[in-house]
Amino acid sequence: MAQASQATIGNSEFDRDTAVTRRAEGVYDIDLSAGWTIINAVNGGYLLAVLGRALADALPHPDPFTISAHYLTASRPGPAVVRTDVVRTGRTLSTGQASLFQYDEQGGEVERIRVLASYGDLDTLPDDVRTTAKPPAVPPMDQCFGPEDGPAPVPGSSAITDRLMLKLDPSTLGWALGSPSGKGEMRAWFGLKDGRDADPFSLLLAVDALPPTAFELGISGWVPTVELTVHIRCRPAPGPLRVSITTRNLAGGFLEEDAEVWDSADRLVAQSRQLARVRLG
Repeated sequence: MAQASQATIGNSEFDRDTAVTRRAEGVYDIDLSAGWTIINAVNGGYLLAVLGRALADALPHPDPFTISAHYLTASRPGPAVVRTDVVRTGRTLSTGQASLFQYDEQGGEVERIRVLASYGDLDTLPDDVRTTAKPPAVPPMDQCFGPEDGPAPVPGSSAITDRLMLKLDPSTLGWALGSPSGKGEMRAWFGLKDGRDADPFSLLLAVDALPPTAFELGISGWVPTVELTVHIRCRPAPGPLRVSITTRNLAGGFLEEDAEVWDSADRLVAQSRQLARVRLG
């Protein structure tokens, strides 16, 4: 039997499932795929990639440099519409806003997410780098563990994991063994299961695809995102990514998660911070 060819940027399940269809100027249709869900919730990073693609079509620049999203109501698989608005265009940066809507039982639009983003061209950025940041110390991939190494999940409970290459650092897996570290850290190798290399839009997914750091704080259950801001720093080199996420402060039922994404060339390609609600008790 011939081996299936590796997916490429522009020709993969992720590209097909985040593609939007322009209905009119500033209006885009999409059918949100159930393949990027955890239980019944559509992953926030996948949704951000959908909105990111709509803004890439609406704005004169191709790449998200910074995108901030407020998650207003829970999205579900099925039809949705994205409405975009161009705020400003300039020579090197353009700014736009977008909202994703779905429909209630009466057919009325319900806003799910609202984003504000600035776009540019990553290929025009200078090569000068001055940084004190260092790649996370993640063990070799063959010493890390993925969902396939644990008990069989309940069917349909986490469809997104079937589409990811995720290998977690054993030192951040205490929660899976009933002994969370209490440190609020999560580190992993990350990629798409079909072998598609990373690009700026899949980086929007990568920052929100690991298990919540709340698990290592001894808290289980859903940790819904309230707000998520992502900075894309450069176009990633081919190969697997390393993702590091940390939480320093859980208070009042909310925590922050700071993420860094590093590529195979040891470059910091994306950063993010999100505020999430923790369901205590």
